[in-house]
Parts: sequence; structure tokens; C-alpha cells
Amino acid sequence: MASTRSRRSRSKSKGPSKDSLKTDSHVMTEKTPSPKAKKSGPRSAMSGKDVKKDESKRSKIITRVWYGALMVVGFLGVMYAGHIYVCLLVALLEVLLFRELVKVRYNTYIDTIEETIPLFRTTQWMWFAVAIFYTYGDFVNAVMQGNEEMHKTMVEYKSGPIHVLFSFGLYSTTFVLTVVTLQRDYIKFQLNQLCWTLCVLCLTVGQLKYIMHNVFNGFFWFVFPVLLVVINDIMAYVCGMSCGRKFIARPFLKLSPNKTWEGFIGGGIFTVIFGWYLAKFLSGFTWMTCPIDLPMLWSPVLECEVDSIFKEAISTLPDQLFDMIPNQLVRFIPGVVEYCEVGGAVEPCVSGVAHYHHHFESQARVLPIQLHAITLSLFASVVAPFGGFMASGIKRAYNIKDFDSVIPGHGGVMDRMDCQFLMALCTWVHYNAFVKMATVSVGKLLYLFKMLPIGEQAEFLQKAAEYAGK
Repeated sequence: MASTRSRRSRSKSKGPSKDSLKTDSHVMTEKTPSPKAKKSGPRSAMSGKDVKKDESKRSKIITRVWYGALMVVGFLGVMYAGHIYVCLLVALLEVLLFRELVKVRYNTYIDTIEETIPLFRTTQWMWFAVAIFYTYGDFVNAVMQGNEEMHKTMVEYKSGPIHVLFSFGLYSTTFVLTVVTLQRDYIKFQLNQLCWTLCVLCLTVGQLKYIMHNVFNGFFWFVFPVLLVVINDIMAYVCGMSCGRKFIARPFLKLSPNKTWEGFIGGGIFTVIFGWYLAKFLSGFTWMTCPIDLPMLWSPVLECEVDSIFKEAISTLPDQLFDMIPNQLVRFIPGVVEYCEVGGAVEPCVSGVAHYHHHFESQARVLPIQLHAITLSLFASVVAPFGGFMASGIKRAYNIKDFDSVIPGHGGVMDRMDCQFLMALCTWVHYNAFVKMATVSVGKLLYLFKMLPIGEQAEFLQKAAEYAGK
């Protein structure tokens, strides 16, 4: 028995125990650096998955910048080609926008649509054709009415009434076909789809209807608002990334949790400053400021009498503006003149003479268009971004990241144009309300006069002469 125990003890003492092996291996691992540990730098601290993620992020940024630059170059090239090519570009964008937006619900309910609803896509595109034909037919008629050389052709062929007649015929056909294709078991779903189609037409064709008029009123009214939206988007991103939630922790909008108050406010401030100087810069080019009556396949150098809105003028700031600032501070502002009441008369204050403060006044030499630029810049900063928020809501509702992938690194056309709709409509409204009423011109009045019967033409001339004599 003793010999047996001694053999067991010797067998146990032949090598190290398992615990000692674990301890030694742990010590060896700590003391012997691995090849990876010899490397230094932030990249070495990443796992293989993190490195791939970082490289993918860099690749996306490069792709985004590259295709963004290509879009800018392409946009400038189309502008250089002339107004008619810009209009064709806008028409192409509207086709792509409609396609992307209606495809959102189509892809979601594709099984139901393909198996049960006939001519679904056909009726959608027919509604789009109705809207485009009526909208741009009306625009072409308006352009031709403003050009006296085209009046004879319009009166002879009655282009206005024919356009209305064909538009109504196309609308009636589409309406009947839509009703005929309604399925009894899916009528509620089809009506929802019809409402979505009409909503998309309002967002795209409805809001972009007047962008063509902006182009013909002068490239300034097309390019300037586009650049305002772009700079606001960029500066809101920069301000949000650098200062986001450092001053205001409350979320800006629950619909877009990544948006911050700092980005919204900072983007607005930079947009107003940028718009002030950009308006002055663009005003120096007749290619931007000159309107056109009729487009040509190759536009020559534009020459026109520059509108007074693009010429430097003396502007007087309202004295109510200075009432909001302490008088002691206003006196330090360069160019501000203090007016005082002396013996019942209001005149510039003179030191050493008894007087009573009346008001402050300041005059500055600026371009009137710069004052209009402030209004448009504020709209681009405060209201236009909600077009982007609307697009974000649509994507969240249907659980998609981008509307399409036609622009690598950017997504679809809708992802780039979501804020431009409202801005284009605002520019047209602002132009007609505060700059010039483009809906009325001498050429259009002459066209309407020619459309009157001879008896009514004589009556019109008689009343016009009476009005002119007053």
C-alpha cells in the first residue's frame, strides 16, 4: 500500500498542475506582446469590423462629394446652354420626382397591386400626363402671349382654346378609366392610392408649375433661390455637427431626431449673410438679370436694360429700427445721423445748441435686390426646410432610407429636391407681389385685344381713350 501511494505521489509530481499551466500561460501572454500590439495609432485600436465600417464611411463621403461636384458642373453647363434647356431639365426632374414618390407605395403593396388591380400604373401616369399637359401648355401659351410676333399664329390656330379643350378631354378620359378599373373588394385601397397620386401631383407639378416663369423672368430668380436652399442645407449640417445640443438640449423636431436647434438657427444666420452678398454678385451679370420673351435653341449673349432693382440706390433704414436699441449705443454706429427738435423744426443735431432728441436716421447705398434677398433668405431658412422634414416623414412611414439610388451617394432626386418645391413657389409669389406683376404685360393685353370681336375692340378703344384722358 505504501509503495502504491508513493507511485501516485511521484506521478502527480511529474509535471505542473493545470492551474499552474493556466497561470503561466496567462503570464506569458501578458509579457509577450502580439504583433498587433506593436502597432500604434487610432486605426490599430479598431476591430476588423470597425475598420471596414470606417473605410465604407470614407468611401461614401468621397462618392457623395464626387457626384455632388458632377451635379454642379452639369447644372452650370445646362445654364450656359440656355433657358430652354433649363426648362427641359426641370421637366425631366418632375418625371423622376413623380416616379420616385408613386413608387414608394407601389413597392409596399406590389403583391396586392399586380394580382388584383388592372392598369394601376397606367392610370397613375395618365394623371401625371394630364397635369403636365395642362400646366406646361398654359405656360407655353403665356410665353407666346407675351411675344407680339407669335400673336398671329395664336389667333389663327386658336391655341388657347384648343389647349383647354385637349386638357379637358385628357382629364375626362383618365377619370373614366380610373373609375372603370375600381375593384369592388379593393375599392378602399384604390381610393387611397388615388389620393396619394393626386397628393404627389400637388407636391411636384403643383409647386413647380411656376418655376418655368422664374426662368423666363431672368436666371437670377431661378438660380438664387436654388443656391439659398443649398447653402442653408450645408450650414445647418455644419452648425448642427459642431454645436448641436450644446446650447439647447431639447430636440428640434421629433420627426427628424438628428436635427438640432443650433443647426436650424445657425444655418439661417449664415444663409441670410450669404444671400446678401450673393444677390449683389449675381446682379453684375446680364445673363442672370435679363428676362427673355421667347427661347432659342442656342441663346446668344443677353443684352437688356437692367431693371432698377439691380442698380445701386440710396436706401433709408426705418427709424423704428433704432428705437429698439439704446440711444447711447446707436450713436456709435457708423453712418447713423441723430435728428433733433430745435424750435419746432427737426434737423440734424448740433452740439452746443439746446435741443431735444427726435429720431435716428441712416442711409446706405445698396442694391434693392439685396433687401429682397433678405426676405427670400429667411424663407429658405425658416419654411423651406420643412419640405425636407415632410420627405423624412414619408420615408419613415414606409421604412425606406432613400427614395431611389439614381444619384450615387445622394439617393434619389427627391432626396435632393425636397426643399426646392416651396422655395420655387415662394420666389414666384414674391416676384409678382413685390417686384413686378408678370401675369400682366403689354404683349398679353394686345393678344387679348386681338381675341375680342370687332365691335368689342371699338368699345375697348373708346373706354381706354376715356381712361387715358382722365
